[in-house]
Amino acid sequence: MIIGLGSDICDIRRIEATLARYGARFTTRVFTAGEQAKADRRAARAATYARRFAAKEACAKALGTGLRHGVFWRDMEVVNLPSGQPTMRLANGAAARLAAITPPGMRAEISVTLTDEPPYAQAIVIITAVPPG
Repeated sequence: MIIGLGSDICDIRRIEATLARYGARFTTRVFTAGEQAKADRRAARAATYARRFAAKEACAKALGTGLRHGVFWRDMEVVNLPSGQPTMRLANGAAARLAAITPPGMRAEISVTLTDEPPYAQAIVIITAVPPG
């Protein structure tokens, strides 16, 4: 059963300008070390950051809180499964919120899709509750 759905679209040019203006001050505030390492090795650095920024916004919406009630940027991390498929790793307030919205006796799965068509990046996050196992 779907327990959360969020989507977001981000202008890559806006992220590019923010990177130019604030640099590490922006990236360390919003992105985990793993996300920074992945984006910084890519030729399309701004687009990589923009997709992840959109995923964090979409995830916060799927959690039903937005970026408040103890859910912070770095509590949500875009990671890749061994297959390459993106998903989210949640910590701290985001993990607590996920636990709170997951029905008893179920476990949560987070599905993420990322795309871009410059100058825009988009992400959709679906949180589903599934039986354990």
